[in-house]
Amino acid sequence: MEKTKQKQITDFLINNGVIIVMFILVIVAGVTTQNFFTLNNLTNLLNNMSFRLVIALGIAGCVITAGCDLSAGRLIGLGGCISGVLLQRMDYSGKFFPDMQPLNVFLAALIAMVICAIFGTITGFFIAYLSVPPFIATLATMEIVYGLNMLFTNATPLGGFTTEYTNVGSGKFLGLSYLVWIALVVAAITWFIFNMTRHGKYMYAIGGNPQAAEVAGVPVKLTLILIYMKAAAMYGLAGFMLGAKSGGASVQLGYGYEMEAIAACTIGGVSVTGGRGKVSSAFVGVAVFELLKIALQYMGVNANAQYIAIGVVIFVAISLDIRKYVAKK
Repeated sequence: MEKTKQKQITDFLINNGVIIVMFILVIVAGVTTQNFFTLNNLTNLLNNMSFRLVIALGIAGCVITAGCDLSAGRLIGLGGCISGVLLQRMDYSGKFFPDMQPLNVFLAALIAMVICAIFGTITGFFIAYLSVPPFIATLATMEIVYGLNMLFTNATPLGGFTTEYTNVGSGKFLGLSYLVWIALVVAAITWFIFNMTRHGKYMYAIGGNPQAAEVAGVPVKLTLILIYMKAAAMYGLAGFMLGAKSGGASVQLGYGYEMEAIAACTIGGVSVTGGRGKVSSAFVGVAVFELLKIALQYMGVNANAQYIAIGVVIFVAISLDIRKYVAKK
């Protein structure tokens, strides 16, 4: 009995080792540096987490079905550029469409999400009906979207956004940034989809065993298409949020964010082997990742060396996830 308990404790410490080490690092950074545990730092953390959480929630659905989405970063850039060209001021000298009045911010965000969702639908079709592995399908989409965005913008950075748009990134409601509220709404909707709808049940069934799910009557192909469509729409929204926060947009806007999101999901408990993961998993993973980066910055770690630390975390997180899967077999 005692050995079983010791084994359970050991497994818990190993399986959650990354999160434990991260929080130890945060405590060390807070104790050894000034201004770490401050309201301003917490506000910056939440703002940086907001759009990353939206991205991670989109990718989480793909990972739960034992897939992935490498196109996220380029779709974020596309969403940001589309939002940017629709929300430039009339008096801006470099206005993309000189004679077009800026749209309502909600309409611009919706257009960006719909256009990105179209690409996600196409990707999902190739995965579902032509059995193209998600890695290859999303890699192809990544390159296509990047090329189209380069042609669309002529590789020119966008600026001169309307006050209504930049206020989305700087404004607050009840003490929290609008960006944080957007992320919370997306998280609530995603939780409802994951836990309270047939689509969510189908998603977990496919991740557990796609063949068994199909035999049980799950519309596997349609569900996969909807998952990648929904994820791409979230990337478009994240691009809109990033453009508002930074006050500018370019084709490079979301470069590399898909890797962080996949790693964050895995750290939080979304299994790359499929069938397991929650909204809270994405939240925990994103929080841990952002805390890691802030802690390293406060401790004076070289900015370039931080990439090494992030890479090591990804390696360890994936290895521990595979370990849990093998142990259950």
